[in-house]
Amino acid sequence: MHRVTRRASLGLAAALALPSLASAQGTSIRIIVPFAPGGSTDAVARLLSPGLTQRLGAPVVVENRSGAAGSIGADVVAKARPDGTTWLLTFDSHATLAALLRNLPFDLMRDLDPVMLIGGSPYALATKADRPFRTIADVVAAAKARPDAVSYGSTGNGTIGHLTMIMLGERAGARMTHIPYRSGGLAVNDTVAGTVDMMIGSSALLLPHIAGGTLRPLLQFGPSRLAGLPDTETAVEAGFPGLEAEAWWGLFGPRGSTEEQIGRMHAALRDTLAEERVRRTMIETQQARLVVSSPDEFRRFFVAQVETWAKVVRENNIQPD
Repeated sequence: MHRVTRRASLGLAAALALPSLASAQGTSIRIIVPFAPGGSTDAVARLLSPGLTQRLGAPVVVENRSGAAGSIGADVVAKARPDGTTWLLTFDSHATLAALLRNLPFDLMRDLDPVMLIGGSPYALATKADRPFRTIADVVAAAKARPDAVSYGSTGNGTIGHLTMIMLGERAGARMTHIPYRSGGLAVNDTVAGTVDMMIGSSALLLPHIAGGTLRPLLQFGPSRLAGLPDTETAVEAGFPGLEAEAWWGLFGPRGSTEEQIGRMHAALRDTLAEERVRRTMIETQQARLVVSSPDEFRRFFVAQVETWAKVVRENNIQPD
């Protein structure tokens, strides 16, 4: 877990002493989730909202603004007044928006101010339990023997899962067929039914099905093995150095948010994530590796994510669904 510097801590403490702007105005605080209800980002936002309400002194309302790969909700926040009442809680796919969407109505790097990288959940690759694949080596061998015959599902073209599998295929020298789905649930259903050979998704999405015996894990893409997948090797362990991919959740504010506003929200979010119930739910339900970064750490992380995945999009001419 990243640690906030002493200087940053003093700044955050000072911010906490300020009155709540939303409270002073008699308004609520909106957390925009740029996806439909029911996904992990929505679940994280609703898990955090009670603690944020308590600490910010104003009602924190989760508002779903889905569409266009998350860009519609992000645009709402990018164009909001920087008054401390509108924030964006989004997912890893946020890093691919500029590369995928030619007419993005806001500047991805300049129009949203990073507040915190909350945490990440490694992507994992799984297959139907009765499929012959036992390891990623089995998958690679089958794909090399019959190019494009082995299929995998993801939650859509240009998603981090899809891009990760492109990188895996390139490094392994194996061609596989991608089947995009509109949701993780649909991809899981078809994988369990045997319609596709495998699927890549967040560990939070796949682990219940792995634990239930309907899916078998083949590979995980985190920096180390998850407690819930102790016998499944990471991509690095499987011979793909540097190939890591995590689903992540982060909070942004509109451009021009003051240090005091960001500091106050950061402190409230940090303290909420320290609650035992919240921490346990994030780790056990979302399979999250909590980070709780500083704004500057999140900015550096996000810049690196944009550079990494935009390169894959460009080099493979990936188009959105």
